[in-house]
Amino acid sequence: MAELEEKELAAADREGDLPIPDILAVLPLKDVVVFPYIILPLSVSREKSINAVDAALAEQRIIMLVAQKDGQNDTPRPDDLYTVGTVAAIMRMLKLPDGRIRLLVQGLSRARIDSVLAEEPYIKAKITRLEEASTPEELPPEHEALLRSVKQNLEKSVSLGKNISPEVMVIAGNLDDPARLADLAASNLDLKLEDAQKILESTDPMERLRIVNESLTKEITVLTMQQEISTQARGEMDKSQREYYLRQQLRAIQQELGEGEEISEELEGYRRIIAEKKVPQEAATEIEKQIKRLERSHPDSAETAIIRTYLDWMTGLPWSQVSEDSKDIDRARRILDEDHYDIERVKERILEFLAVHALKQSLKGPILCFVGPPGVGKTSLGRSIARALDRKFVRLSLGGVRDEAEVRGHRRTYVGAMPGRIIQGIHQAGTSNPVFMLDEIDKIGADYRGDPSAALLEVLDPEQNYSFRDHYLSVPYDLSKVLFIATANVLDPIQPAFLDRMEVIRLSGYTLEEKKAIARRHLIPKQMEENGITEANVEFTDSGIQKVIEAYTREAGLRNLEREIGALCRKVAVSVAKGKQRRYRISGASVEKMLGPVKHFRDELLKRDEVGVATGLAWTSVGGDILFVEALAVRGKGGLRLTGQLGDVMKESAQAAMSYARAHASDLQIPTDFFESRDVHVHVPEGAIPKDGPSAGITIATAMISAFTQRRVRRDVAMTGEITLRGEVLPIGGVKEKVLAARAARITTVVLPRLNRRDVAQISARILHGITFRYVDSMDEVLAIALLPADAPPAAEPPADGKAAAPPPREISVAAPGRRRSPPAPRA
Repeated sequence: MAELEEKELAAADREGDLPIPDILAVLPLKDVVVFPYIILPLSVSREKSINAVDAALAEQRIIMLVAQKDGQNDTPRPDDLYTVGTVAAIMRMLKLPDGRIRLLVQGLSRARIDSVLAEEPYIKAKITRLEEASTPEELPPEHEALLRSVKQNLEKSVSLGKNISPEVMVIAGNLDDPARLADLAASNLDLKLEDAQKILESTDPMERLRIVNESLTKEITVLTMQQEISTQARGEMDKSQREYYLRQQLRAIQQELGEGEEISEELEGYRRIIAEKKVPQEAATEIEKQIKRLERSHPDSAETAIIRTYLDWMTGLPWSQVSEDSKDIDRARRILDEDHYDIERVKERILEFLAVHALKQSLKGPILCFVGPPGVGKTSLGRSIARALDRKFVRLSLGGVRDEAEVRGHRRTYVGAMPGRIIQGIHQAGTSNPVFMLDEIDKIGADYRGDPSAALLEVLDPEQNYSFRDHYLSVPYDLSKVLFIATANVLDPIQPAFLDRMEVIRLSGYTLEEKKAIARRHLIPKQMEENGITEANVEFTDSGIQKVIEAYTREAGLRNLEREIGALCRKVAVSVAKGKQRRYRISGASVEKMLGPVKHFRDELLKRDEVGVATGLAWTSVGGDILFVEALAVRGKGGLRLTGQLGDVMKESAQAAMSYARAHASDLQIPTDFFESRDVHVHVPEGAIPKDGPSAGITIATAMISAFTQRRVRRDVAMTGEITLRGEVLPIGGVKEKVLAARAARITTVVLPRLNRRDVAQISARILHGITFRYVDSMDEVLAIALLPADAPPAAEPPADGKAAAPPPREISVAAPGRRRSPPAPRA
């Protein structure tokens, strides 16, 4: 019965008189377009679609097939369907056990949906059959050429591997109707839904055939490239098989000649190292895996070189090898005293580490951070610590490092990949517990390649660094036994999370006496040895060393001092080399002859007490300094002018000082109309040098109020502190450096915030000798100390030699608990 119905459908279709109703059930299709005259199997599972099929079978077995605009929509509405589709006859139907229906349909004609009559239980629509343009019996030459081109392109696509059945090719070869050929070719091409719908909606056979021909041309281009790729891959595979066969032959020949033992010996050497070094299980497994890969690789291939380099790194690391620490605390103390003068706090911390380590073997290495100006001995201190502990010393300079791979290493997928500099340092040391110095951590950069300081967080965390994973190694490495020491000039650029992992120890600048002692004990013997002279050739006097320090260097550290001493030694070396056998005496008078004109002039006190000039103390990255703040009130309109390259913080301090003076004008005996008729100009000399920081607040306020009240400021008083609008004095940082600057300038009285008293208690008594400290809480106390009474007579000029009278005993109290840390006042 089914065969009879199929024959009737086909016969009726060939005669063109198959009746197509105006109202049909609509079957939405996902991702497929059915063309007329094409037989196609369909799978129906949606409830509405099954209802539409049942309705079509109950009537004339004819249904409207329309493609969905969105194939992901399981409940399409009429608006989700294209309006042009294909009227098809259901030739066969098979119901499956899971409820789905399998259909075999044949397209009959193009049709357009005019209106939707119902959406439930299935979509029912009124349709109009689209008539195609008639085709003449004899095609024009251009149409005939297009027809033949399509047939040739179909044959060419099949020859390039396109999967089209031979029956379809036979039918296409015998078709002379452009419309049917276009539909047949389109149904056998892998077209996008939009392109197939465009062909279906075209009623002009020749236009349709032209679109199909363009699609066939693109398909042939893709097939040609695909065939070329396949041919190339097949050729490479054949080449690899041939190389493998020849390699096996070569291996057999080498074995016969006894030349194939080198690689085996190398692999056996790797395995022996694993056993000797007691490599952890995870690392040993990875090494064995790479050894097996190396066994299977060609000796001359690029991959073999990469694997061999990786194995060299893995087997070259110390893993479980550690050096035995010296636990002799007295010996460590002697070494630290030999190499470094003073810095008792640092020495005590190292001795504490040794003592605890002697009592507890599993002590995790502390992470120390030495912070101080250049040249104070931070790096050399790390070397001394390594010598005191009998450990290897490794130094890693982080200045300018911007790539995270410098710390964590490169991944092995990159050409020229290497481990990070942490693992390289461990490899260089040859032990897993060296003293590892991370130099200049405040100068780490960051860019698009990552942030090295973030990678160092794992390295410097004792709770995490036992399993540090380098990208190149891809296995954890234990860094918990390493004693990490970081150095920095300033703490401000260091990230807070990074700084939190370190124990900060500050190294301040050296006093004149300390520099003289260090020059005697370390610098002079070192330079004499480097320049080939002995004590028989030269003698350094105390006056000569002091002259070099005061007149030719201006630094917190010792680098320039060592250079100048080296220059003196070279002068002597020239004379000795010429045969002048005598002992040269380096005194204060001879230094200037040998080194030339004086390079630096020491900051001196003002010659007399002056109105509107106050002496302040500043902190810089290379030590302390003094600065003079000048204030002047001139006729104007109440403006405030600030000069001297002041930073934003100092400008705000000046504005706060101005507001304080105006608010307390009556208490300071300043006329009420003074500020409305005056402009105030505040200037800090050395205008080419940028200055910033909060610690100049009380100095600026003192200079201003002196100018407003015409009371002179004591020239022997220097001050530092932050001011508030209420007149309170807040604590500051860099106290030791500022005290050193005051001592060098022969200041006799230093005004400090009261909360900074505990900082003074930590400074050596040698530095504090001869300086009186006045601790204040408010601006009123500062003015009472710094300003002279209005009727006070002018002070006498200082002696010609510039030396001040003997100062009174200093005032100092027991350190108070707690201190609020404020940013330093840098003056570059």
